[in-house]
Amino acid sequence: MIRNDRLEAYALESEEVDFSDPAIAAKAEELTRGCADEMDYVQRAYRFVRDEVAHSWDIRSRRITRTASEVLTFGEGICYAKSNLLCALLRSKGIPAGFCYQRLTLGDTQGTGYCVHALNAVFIASEERWVRLDARGNKAGIQAEFSLDAEKLAFPVREHEGEIDYPGVYAWPNSKTMDALKQYADCINMYLHGLPSSL
Repeated sequence: MIRNDRLEAYALESEEVDFSDPAIAAKAEELTRGCADEMDYVQRAYRFVRDEVAHSWDIRSRRITRTASEVLTFGEGICYAKSNLLCALLRSKGIPAGFCYQRLTLGDTQGTGYCVHALNAVFIASEERWVRLDARGNKAGIQAEFSLDAEKLAFPVREHEGEIDYPGVYAWPNSKTMDALKQYADCINMYLHGLPSSL
C-alpha cells in the first residue's frame, strides 16, 4: 500500500530529508563513483548508512540527530534519523524512497512496552517495485541485508507479542517520530522514555 499515489512525491526534499545540503550532495557523489547502475548505488548508499553511521543506542550516545545532514555530520542517529539520511541519499539521485514502520516490543515481551521502529523502502525501477531496507545497523542478533527476494530486515515482527508491521510506504517521516527527536535533549533519556509506542 503506497501512501501517496504520485511517485514524484517520493523524490522531494523536506526539512528532514535535506539532500541539497552540500555534505549530502558530496557524499552522494562519492558513493556514485564506480557504480555500475542505479541498483549498485542503492546498495552502496544502504550499506553506508547501515555500517558507517552508528546507531546512537549502540554507542550509548546522548547526542540527538534528526535531519539527514545532521546524521551525516555527526555519524550517528537512531533509526528515525538514519532513515532520513538513507532517504536523502537516494532522493538526491532522483531515486524514489520513502519510510516504513513497525511497532516492536521494547524488550523481549509485550510487558516491556512498545516503540515505533523506522526503516525505508526504495522503488527499484528495473524491478518495477518497492523494496524495503532497514539501515538500523547490524550487531549480534541483528543482521539486515539488501535483498530482492525474501526480506532481510533488522527485526522480524512477532504478532503474538502484539508487534505490528505497518502497511504502506510513506513519502514523509512520521510526525510522532520527528517530534520525539525535537522534544528531547538527551538521546538516552529519549530512547528509554520518549519513543512513540504506535503510529
